[in-house]
Amino acid sequence: MSKLLTVFGATGNQGRSVINTVLADPILSQEYKIRGITRDTSKPDAKALADKGVEVVSADTSSPSSLSQALSGSTSVFLVTNPSFTENSDAEFQQGKAVVDAAKEVGVEHLIFSSLLNVIDSTGGRLKNVPHFDQKAQVEQYIRDLGIPATFVLPGYFMSNYVSMGLIRKGDDGVYTLAYPVNEGSKFPLVDIEGDFGKYVGSALKNPTKTQGVQILAASDYYTPTRILSEFEEVTGHKTRFVQIDYETYKSFMPGYLGLEMLENHLFIEEPGYFLGRSLKESQELVADAGFKLTSWKEFLEKNKGVFA
Repeated sequence: MSKLLTVFGATGNQGRSVINTVLADPILSQEYKIRGITRDTSKPDAKALADKGVEVVSADTSSPSSLSQALSGSTSVFLVTNPSFTENSDAEFQQGKAVVDAAKEVGVEHLIFSSLLNVIDSTGGRLKNVPHFDQKAQVEQYIRDLGIPATFVLPGYFMSNYVSMGLIRKGDDGVYTLAYPVNEGSKFPLVDIEGDFGKYVGSALKNPTKTQGVQILAASDYYTPTRILSEFEEVTGHKTRFVQIDYETYKSFMPGYLGLEMLENHLFIEEPGYFLGRSLKESQELVADAGFKLTSWKEFLEKNKGVFA
């Protein structure tokens, strides 16, 4: 009899990656049926999942009964929460807490949560404005305090940001520029979020005992801006430059509080580090042992270099 995997954010980058990985894997696809949770089941992305055999349902995080119903019968659950990028809001924590409470109530055997580190704690209060990290860390601690069998997958810095957000931009002189408010030696743990994130979750599903209570660091490698651009040049043939910009200029690129949050997010990457300098080796070996191959920055660029033509 198949187990049931319930995936929150089923049409988002992370949830979709989890679903695609499970469906494509010869072992997991036989072991699990999938239920996808999304806010709007009528959207084309949701219908596309249904066409693949995914049971698509909606749930309201402000309604405990709807969450309990959505999680009913679930053996394993993948949970990703949505940041509000709003000052003085704990909406993301409350969203996560509601799902975790429902998972506890229905007896979920394995909860896999997309977590991050606590920036306030990690910097001794130096950086206080990265709630989309801090509130995920708070949800993780809440899960641990409740004693739910759980694995925590911490996604790195999205490779897709360089495409979807235009972080590497062509200037009037034809040179492609990467501008950050941090020095060129800062280490960005890059992950192909849609192509690879599900592989980390799939590894946890294949090894629930081995990964219980573990933080899996989801990144193919650490990349400095210098390396990001040198490999970009190698793949695309375009000339590049790195520009370290001042804090106020960087904040001005985004409206209101979002600018401050993204600034401090990058200052955290510079010091003490996105994953506090922790090695990626153990997480990478877990993925390899589960039969998955990760995508390097060069490989991602090869697949997407048409964007920079």
